[in-house]
Amino acid sequence: MDIKRIGILTSGGDCPGLNAIIRSVVKASALKGWEVYGIPYGTDGFVEVAHGKYQAEDLLLTKHGYALPGMLKGLDVLQFLSGSVLGSLSKGHPEQPDIAAAILKGYAMLDIEALIVVGGDGSLDIIYDLATKGNWHIIAIPKTIDNDVPFTDLAVGFSTAVDIVTQALYDLTFTAASHERIIIVQVMGRDAGHLTLHAGIAGGADIILIPEITPCLTPEVIRGCCDQLVNLRQSGRHFALIVISEGVHDQNEQKNKYIADYLAEKISQTSQHLCEIKDPSFCDLIDLDIRATTLGHLQRSGTPLSFDRLLATVFGIKAVELIEQGIYDQVVIWRNGQVEHTDLQPIIGIIKKCHQENRCAFPVDKDGFMVKTAKSLGIYLGEV
Repeated sequence: MDIKRIGILTSGGDCPGLNAIIRSVVKASALKGWEVYGIPYGTDGFVEVAHGKYQAEDLLLTKHGYALPGMLKGLDVLQFLSGSVLGSLSKGHPEQPDIAAAILKGYAMLDIEALIVVGGDGSLDIIYDLATKGNWHIIAIPKTIDNDVPFTDLAVGFSTAVDIVTQALYDLTFTAASHERIIIVQVMGRDAGHLTLHAGIAGGADIILIPEITPCLTPEVIRGCCDQLVNLRQSGRHFALIVISEGVHDQNEQKNKYIADYLAEKISQTSQHLCEIKDPSFCDLIDLDIRATTLGHLQRSGTPLSFDRLLATVFGIKAVELIEQGIYDQVVIWRNGQVEHTDLQPIIGIIKKCHQENRCAFPVDKDGFMVKTAKSLGIYLGEV
């Protein structure tokens, strides 16, 4: 196929490195004489095309900027910027027939011959179904701070998010030490603990709680946290740093938006109870100041690290190469330090099955080297 026009979109939650992907796709395509069309706000952009808000020429990307009103000029700086200049918002779900029909119509109106989809597991699942209905030629690029896309060791955005959380833990350590506080930090990751585990180890956490090992905060887990805090005090440490993933559930096995605050309350209650039943070692915990902090969307921002820029760049170039070779329905992956590609369909199958079962498609390996590393450092992981 003589390729002349391709599209690119970013979908789902934003993360550092998305703009670097866009930049590399446009640069690599320009050298081949291809036109690249940036679809604004994920699949919503196709709906807007179908409704006449955009014409194809409005979405044309060049080496020097965008024709889109309000978009950033000077494409070369994109590798340094977080977020996505294309936007990454999904207002409607394509399971609604009218929305799906508009998306398919908008795609056809742009007359593009292939589409590069930059997304996490949820976005890839949705867009794969649309691509199947519309007979689209797609290449997927994994991006997510959760790092939960199967078959790839790393997704774009994960490394920078780990660095952001690690820096936050470093900063919080000093205020914890100054005030002899226990600080509990709630970290993103949805149902995966990769971000919490990596940053917790790098940031010097004393306790790391992730859903793969601690699905919920049972009384045994809370008691284990109290034991760890007592051990630290007996060793001369009068402060502590606890990192908990948002995917950990409460004692009732329910998702809790404020799981860090919940954990703080349970540690205080359990310490009080243990002190009252004549175990004096826990009495020292009663008056300790416990503070909970939720990092929130700060984890999605910040200048992408050099590695995320490089990963984004090579992923984008690989996607263009696959299109040139006429190899479609692929996902670009990073495995064993190399850029590779694999069929998208098996990955989508895993994602769909895991979504139906409400579990992570690419969880932390409980027997993996990162978990072993944490244990070797004496970090309490909540295992019972």
